[in-house]
Amino acid sequence: MDVKERLNYFLAQGILPTLEMLQGEIPVAVVPVVSDEVSSSEPSSALSGLNSEISVITSPKPVPSFSIVKSFSSTAKKYTPADFTRCFVARYYQMEKYLKGRPEMQSVLSINKIIAKKERDKVSLIGMVYEKTVTKTGHMILTMEDPTGKVAVHISKDKRELIQQAKNLILDDVVGMTGVFNQKAIYGDNIIWPDIPFNTELKKADEEGRAIFLSDVHIGSKYFLSEEFNKFLSWLRGELGNEVQKELAAQIKYIFIIGDLVDGVGVYPEQDKELVLKDINEQYREAARLLSLIPSQIKIFIIPGNHDCVHLFEPQPPIYEDYAKPLYEMPNVVMLSNPAVVSVGQTENFSGINILLYHGYSFDHYVSEVDSIRNNGGYSRIDLTMKFLLKRRHLAPTFASNQLSPAFNFDPLVIDTVPDIFATGHIHYSLAANFKNVTLISGSCWQSSTPFQEKMGHKPEPARVPVINLKTREIKILKFID
Repeated sequence: MDVKERLNYFLAQGILPTLEMLQGEIPVAVVPVVSDEVSSSEPSSALSGLNSEISVITSPKPVPSFSIVKSFSSTAKKYTPADFTRCFVARYYQMEKYLKGRPEMQSVLSINKIIAKKERDKVSLIGMVYEKTVTKTGHMILTMEDPTGKVAVHISKDKRELIQQAKNLILDDVVGMTGVFNQKAIYGDNIIWPDIPFNTELKKADEEGRAIFLSDVHIGSKYFLSEEFNKFLSWLRGELGNEVQKELAAQIKYIFIIGDLVDGVGVYPEQDKELVLKDINEQYREAARLLSLIPSQIKIFIIPGNHDCVHLFEPQPPIYEDYAKPLYEMPNVVMLSNPAVVSVGQTENFSGINILLYHGYSFDHYVSEVDSIRNNGGYSRIDLTMKFLLKRRHLAPTFASNQLSPAFNFDPLVIDTVPDIFATGHIHYSLAANFKNVTLISGSCWQSSTPFQEKMGHKPEPARVPVINLKTREIKILKFID
């Protein structure tokens, strides 16, 4: 090897070489083999090999292109009820534009014009669900409102398909409704959701490249799976794996960390008893040290979660630089808000794949409160919640499901651009699915089961790594734990 090749070798290993090291012989590294990768339905163990082989060192690749489509920041101030009202009115009009494009909504009337009618007539409206009650006989009565007023909508239990749809309505949903107006009420016959189009394009990148989705690393917790995370880092550096798996690692261009990078401090009562790093600055320093072991050509995107050092109101701004400065100093790290949208894989002939990142704090509410989600898998089928939210074009439609920041003249949690990939975390369970050509990904965790999770009967699946091929949209989930 010449001096340049020697330098590239050591830099690829994360080592700043001395002059003697550059002039001497380079030792050949012998590393263990990991098992073959498998399909997303059968995660493989990345730890099960017994043979060994020589690792192949390649020169760093150019930093791939990307763009930040959406990332939020706001200035703290004292908010009033009028600020929240403004946000909800803005949401109504944002949703209205999706609903008015539907064929059933071509003759929409405002509620004040509907209730002014005297004759029995077919009507359609766009409204927000203000109240929802079920009568003793099984019928449902909805109170719908728009900026002009409120009206009662009756859903008959005899309309079985419609009543099932109505059961899935939640407070603050904005939907279209058709029916017959009679005696100051509407007798509903159809519910129209904002939803995403059926003909959403399945976009595929022009060039080879893969993206990894991680979440809920919880660095600083005594339950942090340090050994498994370091094996994952070793695989990324080409130090673990057979030839196929090393080739897979070499194709990684992007890593997305979807919240709860650290365990935080004071997140819940007596948390300090479960921490090995009890200072938030120390937690982020350790996070930066671990992430610095990732090859520098890989771009790392980080959004906050409810354990990170940032306020809980959503959208959450990027993790505060005062506490996470070592991360901001890393040239391959991009700090974003929660939620955020990133476009990757861009070329001269390809606009890029849009990735919606949301930590998922609102998910707990829908798993608990929506029968169709709770009774069909709950946390282990978080794709049902993700589809539920895409259908509503909103990440937290019910006000009680999260803490909404009214800092904007619009509702920032509206899904105004249909993503190609919707990636989340929070539930500590890895999953991949598809909904109308939108790839749904949940990013597992790197924390073993905590006493609180055991008490709640929640069983996490840690150390799983979803990997998507951006050119084919194929997903594999690698397993780094026995």
